[in-house]
Amino acid sequence: MKFSLNRELLLKPLLLVSGAVERKSTLPILGNILLDISGQSLTLTATDLELEMVSSTQIDNQGEDGKITIPARKLLDICKSLPEDSMLSFESNNEAIIISTGRSKYSLATLPAADFPNIEEWKGDVEFQIFKSDLLRLIESTHFSMANQDVRYYLNGMSIETEGNEIRSVATDGHRLAICKISSNGLTLPSRQVIVPRKGILEIIRLLDPVEENVQVFLGSNHIRIIDSEFSFTSKLVDGRFPDYRRVLPRNGDKVLNTSKDNLRQLLSRASILSNDKFKGVRLNFSKHELKITANNPEQEQAEEVLEIDFPYDEVEIGFNVNYVLDVLNAIKEPEVKFTLADANSSVVIEGAESNEAIYVVMPMRL
Repeated sequence: MKFSLNRELLLKPLLLVSGAVERKSTLPILGNILLDISGQSLTLTATDLELEMVSSTQIDNQGEDGKITIPARKLLDICKSLPEDSMLSFESNNEAIIISTGRSKYSLATLPAADFPNIEEWKGDVEFQIFKSDLLRLIESTHFSMANQDVRYYLNGMSIETEGNEIRSVATDGHRLAICKISSNGLTLPSRQVIVPRKGILEIIRLLDPVEENVQVFLGSNHIRIIDSEFSFTSKLVDGRFPDYRRVLPRNGDKVLNTSKDNLRQLLSRASILSNDKFKGVRLNFSKHELKITANNPEQEQAEEVLEIDFPYDEVEIGFNVNYVLDVLNAIKEPEVKFTLADANSSVVIEGAESNEAIYVVMPMRL
């Protein structure tokens, strides 16, 4: 096996697939990347048994076709530290691969390609195309509400749902709920719900650019796959039932507040500085003409902020985890936000004042 290529042609696919490399695995081969040489094409594959990333590049093949695995982190570090436009030559030598460039030479230990685990072949039973920008918006609008290492393992991921001309993303950690939906007249999809694990969701965000280019999405019984011109991403799904979130959507909200998102975010950010580090609780006092935000901590320190509002209802005082509300305000792209609330013990619904694309529900806190 002998081939050469420009550093830039190798670095881009290497960076794409490196997100799937297992860093602390008991299986040494999961720290390696599989190189598959076929004609003038080099395919790189990385996996941690849950995710699989594949990307390809063009090479100058001077030897036979074949497969080999190389330590991912070391190869990436070598490529990153070389000067731009370096030409790299690879040549296999017994159980090592020699990488040469200029007067530099590196010898890396290899492991047999036959031992590299491949996610089994499968067919998607739901397939659709979507702009990268739309898929990214769908996921970024809700991903912060996913649970992290919750014993209810089905919450440590995001529900992706298809139905008719609509695709939805839903995430909840039991204290808050985020729902985003995108519709397209060009779609006719069956009703389907899958749970994509947290690591897979974060990897999709890393891979996608907010551009109007199509990617193909395949949903299978155990996997999701996203195929782009530059990469193929596959993730196992979480085996479990996602909770019926429609039942917890508050329907008794009779008080509505429209206000500037940026003004409210600045006030909450400042008040949060003196909130309890553990619970991050703030009080919101809604009255006819002002919203008073207060926070205090065990050191007897206190913050008070006031925002002028128009709230023609009875006064309401609600406690919230300030980080939950700030996450929502950071996710909403519109300048105005709408709060719909009922009383001190009911969840509040937050959404953009104009669009109904995304809905956020935050449970109150007892303070």
